[in-house]
This record gives sequence, C-alpha cells and structure tokens, in this order.
Amino acid sequence: MSEETYQEFINIAQAKMDQKTKPIGSLGVLEAIATRLAAIKGSLSPSVEKKRMLVYAGSHGIAKEGVSAYPAEVTGQMVLNFIRGGAAINVITQANNIELFVIDAGVEMSYPEGVIDHPTFFYLPVGQGTTSFLSQNAMSAEACEKAVQIGRNQANLAIEQGIDLIGIGEMGIGNTTSAAALYAALLSLEPAEVTGPGTGLDEKGIKHKTDVIQDALNYHHNIQKSPMDWLAAVGGYEIAAMVGTILEASAQNLPVVVDGFIATAAATVAFEHDPKSKEVCFFAHCSKETAHRKILETLEVQPILDLDMRLGEGTGAALCMPIIDSATQVLCRMATFDSAGVSESESDVHKRA
Repeated sequence: MSEETYQEFINIAQAKMDQKTKPIGSLGVLEAIATRLAAIKGSLSPSVEKKRMLVYAGSHGIAKEGVSAYPAEVTGQMVLNFIRGGAAINVITQANNIELFVIDAGVEMSYPEGVIDHPTFFYLPVGQGTTSFLSQNAMSAEACEKAVQIGRNQANLAIEQGIDLIGIGEMGIGNTTSAAALYAALLSLEPAEVTGPGTGLDEKGIKHKTDVIQDALNYHHNIQKSPMDWLAAVGGYEIAAMVGTILEASAQNLPVVVDGFIATAAATVAFEHDPKSKEVCFFAHCSKETAHRKILETLEVQPILDLDMRLGEGTGAALCMPIIDSATQVLCRMATFDSAGVSESESDVHKRA
C-alpha cells in the first residue's frame, strides 16, 4: 500500500484503540505496535497467532583476521546446537510457542549423518563461508544475490504456510565485524563509533577489530557502491539472507521482528535499497553491543525491549513476539466504553472530538 494509505490505516486503527476501556494512550508502545500491525495487514482485527523465527547462519572469512574471541568453527557447532534444541533460542521459542527454522546460508561445516534431513533445518549453503574482505569482496555479486534469494524464499514459504509474524536472527562468528563495516559504509559512521566487543573482545581486541574494519573500508571505498554492492563487499551470507527476508516480507505485507545488532545491519541494507521495507519491521531490542542505540536512533526506529542482551540467535526477537501478540489482541478483544457500559473521562472525550 502507499505511504498515505498506510498512515491512514494507522489513524483508523488508533481511533479504534482510543475507544477501549482505558485512558487514551495509556498502553504506550503497545498501542503503536497494534496500530502498525493493523496497517501492515490491512485489517482492524489483525492476528499474529502463528509465529516463526528464522535463524540464518553463515561463516565469515574475516574471522581469520582475529576479530572474534571465539574460533570460526563455533558457527557450525552452534548450528548443530540449534538443531538439537540446546541453545537459548530453542528455549525461548519453545517457551512461547514459536516455530523455529534454522537455515544454513553458507556455513563452513560437514554435518553428521542425518542432520540435513531435520524437518526444520534448511541446508542451503551458497558457499563454505565468505572470503576475508580486507582486500577483496566477501562474496561475488552472484553469490550475494543467491543468499538474498534464500531469505526471500523463506518469507514466501511463511506466507504459503499461513505464518502471521516472522522474526529474523543469525549465527556467524565474525559477523559483528561485517555489521560494523556495513554501518560505517552505509550510515557514514567512523569504524570506532560502531565497533564493539562482539563475542567478548578486550580493549586490545576491539582496537584490532576497528583497525581491520578501517583497512577494509579504505580498500573498498575506492569504488562507488550501492547498498547491495556493500553487502557483497563486506557482508555475510546470513546477513544477505536476512536482507532478502525483509525485502520479500515488505512485498508481501508480512510483519518482521528484527533481532539485534547484526539483524539491524541487514535491515539497514534493506532500507537503503528499498525505504518502503521499513514499514513492516519491528525492532526487538537495543543490544548492549556498542553503537546499537545510536544506529537505531539514526534509523529513526524504536526498540521494544532493552535488556542488556547481546547474544544474537534471534533471542530478542523471540522475546518480543508475545508482546506483539498481546498488543494486537488488545486492539481486537478489549471492550469499548460503550460495550462495557463504562463512563469515560471528559478529557478523553474532548481528545477524540
């Protein structure tokens, strides 16, 4: 829908919300969530009953440059942990009745026999990890497009299977370096502003990571690049897949919950490529990772939670899904003053007049 129609639907939904048995505006951010959901879905009675988390994984060549506190093989090991049900994202999704899909978009890993046949695991590697982007592209334009299409396909599959709300998360040792490089390139920020500890680097490690990003940007800035060019230059397969999910979700009016620091980098690429895609995105939380708050402010989006989290995996997005569900149910099920026979305040009556 057009921006004008989208805003008009929000206004109509807000008018419905203002009739509920509560002071106007008293449910705060929940009201904004509910009215945006109504606009995205084009319904004053939206539902997000069926929820799915999409966790994309990819190995990063830049990890070879010593930018992470963990070895690169942890990416594949954690994918196995997701499949076996032992990670934080498994616990949180199970606790909240959220389906979990894990997608290998490019992990350097040889899986044990039978793993790739797991019903909620999608083995779709574009390659065995990206290349170190210090002096070449992390991936080719063709590989980047393949990874983006993986994400688009997951959004379409969700639509086909009647999913009402999706979340995006990731796993990839070294991907905070890719994310920071994308922020610096696309938002004209200095590497020192956007580089943090990631998996737990000390001050010396952060300085080295910052230098690696600066050296890479110095190399890649020689050529004028579009957002998708930058994605191929310094991104990761899992980041590209998340970009694809956002872009296709926008085309299909499917709401997306964006997780933390790395998922927000994917959203940044998507918004730069197609500003309209911002309409379908809800930002789960403000990560404790350096500069995430500044980046959210730059994108002019409001995170729902702030819990000092910096794990990734889609954990923040999964935690937010029940909140989004609750907001929509308020819009759909809460009584109005008329239906409940409750008297309104004179000030609220005047506000609606």
